[in-house]
Amino acid sequence: MKEIIKTDHAPAAVGPYSQGIKTSCGTMIFCSGQIPLDPQSGKIIGATSAEQFEQCLKNLQAVLKAGGAELKNVVKTTVFLTNMGDFAAINEVYARYFTLELPARSAVEVSRLPKDVKIEIEAIAML
Repeated sequence: MKEIIKTDHAPAAVGPYSQGIKTSCGTMIFCSGQIPLDPQSGKIIGATSAEQFEQCLKNLQAVLKAGGAELKNVVKTTVFLTNMGDFAAINEVYARYFTLELPARSAVEVSRLPKDVKIEIEAIAML
């Protein structure tokens, strides 16, 4: 069994998937990729990768909260960028949100993301 995580404080899925899943034993949360959409308007927030990443992380926090977790519970993130040249700028934003006990992380340059945004993040958290 699994628990579907759904919240109005993060954007609705833009495809056939859940915002997040909590395992049946309640010890892990798998968060789907978060892009910089405003949960209420559905509009893309930010022009730069750093500005967009700020919204991605706010959306990630909302999904985690709906599952009973926080950023401090995250053990692994994967960041998808359309331009690896933005890596330093997104690191500055990332460091403001993840400050202690940093999770493992991968960063991957991709040719395109949903809605043509510049950045996306997914996460796994332990409770």
